[in-house]
Amino acid sequence: QVQLVESGGGLVQAGDSLRLSCAASGRTFSSYTMGWFRQAPGKEREYVAHISLDGGSTYYADSVKGRFTISRDNAKATAFLHMNTLKPEDTGVYYCAARFMRTQTWAYWGQGTQVTVSS
Repeated sequence: QVQLVESGGGLVQAGDSLRLSCAASGRTFSSYTMGWFRQAPGKEREYVAHISLDGGSTYYADSVKGRFTISRDNAKATAFLHMNTLKPEDTGVYYCAARFMRTQTWAYWGQGTQVTVSS
């Protein structure tokens, strides 16, 4: 079991940058693939990015590729989402998620942090 707590959301203007953090506690952090998802008002939750156990491989949704960077610090049990050149369509609640090793189910979720990008 792992517990996840996101932070770093806020209200920014289009073109600005923001960094989200996801602090994990519980089981060994390096045993979990980490991911970020988001949910815009009135829409379903969507995948944003994920990172491998050792941080050596990263994957992104096309909508954020080239603007967002996912990273992790296993020593600090924290995952990050660096967001650059933010757009109003990036607005939503951002969730951190974890899945054990290389399983396919995102079994653990944080409570979410709100990101609002004004035009």
